[in-house]
Amino acid sequence: MAGSLINKYIWLIDLIKRRGRITREEVNRAWINSSFSRGEEMSRRTFLNYRNGAEEMFKVTIGYDASTYEYYIDESHSQESEARVRDWLLDSMALNGMMRDSQDIANLIMVENVPSAREHLPVIVDSLRQGKRVEFLYQSYDRIQAHKVVLEPYFLRIFKQLWYVIGLDTKDNKIKTYALDRMSQLHITDADYAIPEGFSGEQYFANSFGITTSQGEAKNITLRVKPKQAKYFRALPLHHSQTEEVHEQYSLFHYKMYITYDLTQQLLSYGPEIEVVEPRELKAAIVEKLKATLEQYT
Repeated sequence: MAGSLINKYIWLIDLIKRRGRITREEVNRAWINSSFSRGEEMSRRTFLNYRNGAEEMFKVTIGYDASTYEYYIDESHSQESEARVRDWLLDSMALNGMMRDSQDIANLIMVENVPSAREHLPVIVDSLRQGKRVEFLYQSYDRIQAHKVVLEPYFLRIFKQLWYVIGLDTKDNKIKTYALDRMSQLHITDADYAIPEGFSGEQYFANSFGITTSQGEAKNITLRVKPKQAKYFRALPLHHSQTEEVHEQYSLFHYKMYITYDLTQQLLSYGPEIEVVEPRELKAAIVEKLKATLEQYT
């Protein structure tokens, strides 16, 4: 299928998502102003073909409200995890399309690089699809030499512009996390494997911030947050367990999470805008890091 046709499907889905509800006449006006139309209108037959093609390719349902003559994205039958992956994929592809149409102002747009996505991501995706183990050399930051890993991938995750694969390390039969940007000589083997029935990546990271997890117990965490930073936490919650108590001079944010390296580093990045109220061990860890940092400068 021609890439241009796929881009038109993405354009249609993205338009309906952004508008919420939209009539065919409004779709046609947006189409005329797009880079696809060459100034020509979208016929009813073309619209229906694009609608059907978009639904089939991206597993979305474009609903129609006969009382208002409006189209909308029907999420009533989508599972949350499937919808999140689909939305991420569509957003990424829509962004790529926008960037392609914006070459005349490319020097005015700054983007972040995602290491390893082009080289290693397709291999891991193929491994997940085929149910085949992967083998690679891994250079961790705490080792001098790279070591060989044979992995049964369970799922992929992106965090802070880096891709990670989580799966069963066959050497010690433990679930581990590996960063794709630290891999080399990655290839799919002939050995089959199956993801354990009932295993869920969402559940595996349910009590974690970032990419690190813990074998211990999730803790009740309370942060005292200044009003300005609290606005950022409301707009982009630190964790799905987040709840808030609003006070006159501050807010208390409550979480249920593991105390991990990623969490500690994230809290340190907020500086004096937040204070760990509880638990005591997390507060002590933050204080220890701050003291060590201060010593570096004194």
